[in-house]
Amino acid sequence: MFYWLYEQFAASGYVPILNLLKYQTFRTGMAIFTAQFIVVAMGSRFIRWMQAKQGKGQPIRAEGIERHVIEKAGTPTMGGVMILAGLLAGTLLWSDLSNVYVWAVVLVTAGYGLLGFMDDYAKVTRQSTAGVSGRVRLVLEAGIAMAAVALIIVFAQKPAQTPELLTSVTFPLFKQFFLDLDWFYLLFGAFIIVGAANAVNFTDGLDGLATVPVMIAAAAYGLIAYLVGNFVFSNYLQLHHVPGVGEISVFCGALIGAGLGFLWYNAPPAKIFMGDTGSLALGGAVGTVAVATRHEIILAVIGGLFVAETLSVIIQVAWFKRTGRRIFLMAPIHHHFEKLGWSESTVVIRFWIVAIMLALLGLATLKLR
Repeated sequence: MFYWLYEQFAASGYVPILNLLKYQTFRTGMAIFTAQFIVVAMGSRFIRWMQAKQGKGQPIRAEGIERHVIEKAGTPTMGGVMILAGLLAGTLLWSDLSNVYVWAVVLVTAGYGLLGFMDDYAKVTRQSTAGVSGRVRLVLEAGIAMAAVALIIVFAQKPAQTPELLTSVTFPLFKQFFLDLDWFYLLFGAFIIVGAANAVNFTDGLDGLATVPVMIAAAAYGLIAYLVGNFVFSNYLQLHHVPGVGEISVFCGALIGAGLGFLWYNAPPAKIFMGDTGSLALGGAVGTVAVATRHEIILAVIGGLFVAETLSVIIQVAWFKRTGRRIFLMAPIHHHFEKLGWSESTVVIRFWIVAIMLALLGLATLKLR
């Protein structure tokens, strides 16, 4: 919205200070502050309201970690509503609303947030860990993801030198090589977005465990979006230039700010859980940013922690069905380390460190071409 003010007044010289609004870096910084302020400001009242409405709070798995049943019982969920409020407000206030990439990530974030809310609501009202049918949820997630990818393919500005880039998969470490999938890219893009959403959902099992790695991934992809969206920087680094995608850096800034605000209440011991409302929305958002910037493959590195959590579940289930035995003491893998005797805070902080190292490794590929 504020960018519209710049277009209306600053460009004509009426209010010179509004020239600041043309800089993505300034608007990204303001989006961080705005999103964080909104989440912190609404936090205490929202948590009290959720406690009054939910009563027993989020159901805790009886077959899970024993102390969780005692320590986390009664903690309300749906804290993702707070995150979405700050994230969407920061994005809509400070980004260029004529940019198709902004609306693509907003579509996925809001859509997945709504799906997560429905899932959380079903769990709380039934007092069961079983929410919306997994099959139904996956179908809806895929539909929303394909709609966002189609929006980008149809309406985004095509790069002058490589117009087929919008339907192509690029590969890290290679300067010019990419694979044009044509409209099959809809399926590939949807796979990335749905996979990222559910990977973050698996990771969200301890206080603060998913929040910080998502913020780290958002910071990494915010930088990538800024670089590939700028012709000078992308040309210098020999990256594929994606016109207009730099505006997503404002969205990534709002995501970081919303995460910081939520962490104020979600740090151990958590006063509220983000629930599927938050985890699905944040994972879908990161996946959509990866698709928009044409750095989908590198998401496996930057979001390597989420990949490991997902693989631990897949491996555990597959091996148990085949042999009747378990590889991990408990899946996802963060519970395995708890079973080994690590404290919750130790698991969380060490996983944060891993997420930072993986993000730095992913960013290093920008220059290794």
